[in-house]
Amino acid sequence: MGYDFWYQPLHNVMISTEWGVPKALTKGFKLEDVQTGKYGSHLHVWDWTSRTIQQTIDLGVGTIPLEIRFLHNPEEPQGFTGCALSSTIVRFFKNQMSSWGSETVIKVPNKKVEGWALPEMPGLITDILISLDDKFLYFSNWIHGDIRQYDITDPKRPKLVGQLFIGGSIVNDGPVKVIQDSELSGQPEPCYVKGKRVEGGPQMIQLSLDGKRLYVTTSLYSVWDNQFYPDLSKKGAMLLQVDVDSVNGGLKLNPDFCVDFGEEPDGPALAHEVRYPGGDCSSDIWLVDTKPAKL
Repeated sequence: MGYDFWYQPLHNVMISTEWGVPKALTKGFKLEDVQTGKYGSHLHVWDWTSRTIQQTIDLGVGTIPLEIRFLHNPEEPQGFTGCALSSTIVRFFKNQMSSWGSETVIKVPNKKVEGWALPEMPGLITDILISLDDKFLYFSNWIHGDIRQYDITDPKRPKLVGQLFIGGSIVNDGPVKVIQDSELSGQPEPCYVKGKRVEGGPQMIQLSLDGKRLYVTTSLYSVWDNQFYPDLSKKGAMLLQVDVDSVNGGLKLNPDFCVDFGEEPDGPALAHEVRYPGGDCSSDIWLVDTKPAKL
């Protein structure tokens, strides 16, 4: 079930996550597969040098931890993982006895709905990242349709400072009716950029090095795209830009930026991962110079 990983050389550690059994997830999502143990629920703590598992942390059945990020500060023995199905953000950290622990610090409530596959709709957190200055945590709720920005100056107590809906399954002109929502007073409007409707929901995200531009794609995985957003596969994914207030927090969609992969010569294509040449917020890992300074 191996999925994502992140490592911190100073602490001689790598931590990996789980998605699910390929024979299950490649056929589309089924709730019974979660109940029969075909989806992941663990973090695995590895000794970076010996490449052996030292500890396994059980986050609970049905969590499905996907993306994982340490804080960029290489001396910080802590970070976050986004749990897709439970729609939670879990902070992991090193204990005084050198073992590792975890705690849930963010919970996105399910919405009670009609006209959907299940009576309750999870947010489905599919990607997370941390700004290079370790000030903000971002994540995407692919099913609900929103991107969130949290101030993590205190990693134990994240504060929501920005939220933006980009597509999703609860738009007010869609087939889904939200009958109980503990967060919103109404269903969001559909999203249009340069006159084009955004299909799917916010999925993989990438932040510019200065923290001011957040890029987002709308496709998760073709089989799941077909299941949850049939029009996405027909029309293709998009790459969009979100302008970020990197001082006080806040998100705003850039109305002039849209890469429409439905218009690609061999399209429609389903855009997924986003990377900057030469390094970015979700792949750069920093080292510490442990050599004594020369006098």
